[in-house]
Amino acid sequence: MDIQSIGGGTPTASNTQSNIKLDDFLQLFVAQLNYQDPLEPVNNSEFLAQLAQFSSLEINRQSNDNSLSLLAIGSSDQALGLIGRSVEVNTQSGQAFIGDVTGVNFTQEGPMLTVKGADNSLLTDIRLGQITVVK
Repeated sequence: MDIQSIGGGTPTASNTQSNIKLDDFLQLFVAQLNYQDPLEPVNNSEFLAQLAQFSSLEINRQSNDNSLSLLAIGSSDQALGLIGRSVEVNTQSGQAFIGDVTGVNFTQEGPMLTVKGADNSLLTDIRLGQITVVK
């Protein structure tokens, strides 16, 4: 049974991007070996330095991916904590809309809130940045 994370993107897109980067690296590596002069091989220290740089870049990419996942989880947790609370929505027209958060929809762009006003009107697809919690 496959379980997908709440705030993460599609895993296939990430895997595809990683495979493309790996393919590019392998093509570069094979080309370097093909055009290497057998009488004057690459200095081992230069070769190891290049491998260390590639490893460092991969670690930085993974760290960035992990940070983005943590941010997505944090925003999801924040959105779920708002269910049932009164909020003020800053609409695009500039008018304030006050209501209660009744639902959360998780999308690729992040959690989208549904806010129900006192007159039973609904606002949907509200981002966390558009709201202020009413005390």
